[in-house]
Amino acid sequence: MNLFRSEEHVRNWSQYDPAMAEQLRPLQYYLDMFAREMFRARTRPDFISWLRASQARPR
Repeated sequence: MNLFRSEEHVRNWSQYDPAMAEQLRPLQYYLDMFAREMFRARTRPDFISWLRASQARPR
């Protein structure tokens, strides 16, 4: 995984592919995504069964 300080650094990277520009996300996006219940629950001993049960529930 490559980490850059800003979108400008990504765009100046020698291997940058402009087709991937829409995949650039700010850090807050990833903080919010990985703070979700599914990611926090990965340490549960019953994670697989818990995940299946939570996916079966309507949201």
